Amino acid sequence: MHIDWLAFTPGPSLLGGVLLGIATSAYVLLHGRILGISGIIGGLLRPVKQMWVWRIVLLLGILTSPLWSILLFDMYPVQIIEANWPIVIVAGLLVGFGAQYGSGCTSGHGICGLSRLSPRSLVAIVSFMISGFAVAYILRHLL
Repeated sequence: MHIDWLAFTPGPSLLGGVLLGIATSAYVLLHGRILGISGIIGGLLRPVKQMWVWRIVLLLGILTSPLWSILLFDMYPVQIIEANWPIVIVAGLLVGFGAQYGSGCTSGHGICGLSRLSPRSLVAIVSFMISGFAVAYILRHLL
């Protein structure tokens, strides 16, 4: 494994983690609900009156975060996807199915669930990680 030490950015990474912690804590305190991306996206698919505006704003913030990293930190994120579009689409659908089946996504279980010491979230995160390790190993070393 090769670590690119020139791309190591502890400052912006720490700031991002702090902002994520503040956002999830504020959401739980203000709304009494867990801040998970799959639930937010699911709420857009079944819109409830006056509950869709904040979901759109949050989604726009997530989608424009690379722009903010350029403007605020002069960082140019480079994401290279080495797959064709049908594979990316199938992978996205599988992730969506898994989030629905697991009653939440990695953000809901990993950030909010583990901080609440939820046993269900711990099992979910261990399952996510083992599955990810297995798929990465199979794709990189066996196929």
